[in-house]
Amino acid sequence: MVFYFKARPEAGDYTIFMGLDKYENEELIKYGFPEDIWFHVDKMSSAHVYLRLRKGQTIDDISEGVLEDCAQLVKANSIQGNKVNNVDIVYTPWQNLKKTASMDVGQVGFYNSKMVRTVRVEKRINEIVNRLNRTKLNERQSMQLKEQRRNSISGRRNEKKSWRGSKRRNKLN
Repeated sequence: MVFYFKARPEAGDYTIFMGLDKYENEELIKYGFPEDIWFHVDKMSSAHVYLRLRKGQTIDDISEGVLEDCAQLVKANSIQGNKVNNVDIVYTPWQNLKKTASMDVGQVGFYNSKMVRTVRVEKRINEIVNRLNRTKLNERQSMQLKEQRRNSISGRRNEKKSWRGSKRRNKLN
């Protein structure tokens, strides 16, 4: 089950989402979209929270308010991180997530650590978390089905592979 949230209204129509558990996180890792930005509490167990940007937007286009919404939500959904102050939240484009067969369920690495950004959350702000939770929707539709529908509409098929391939080619040149 995927949980969907709406970012602060003044920021525009942004969707934030996260999986129910580490198995759902595997689906989110596998079937993400190029517009997705992944968030996680650094060096602690936490939910995998994603922000879906509009097509053509990049990580640089995330407003401070939307960034704060995502960071507060991921902190609130970390058993350990929710209990302490001054927690670092890492975030990166979905395409930068690296998953290998040797990794545990829900565990990820990065193709390029320079693409990973960090924001510090000093403390939990209940007003933000409560506002987000009031917009929470549950959906059982599989991420694979969503990706298939999107691919049939946009012809996106190997976008992630081609993005990674172009990055590797650029490094070699």
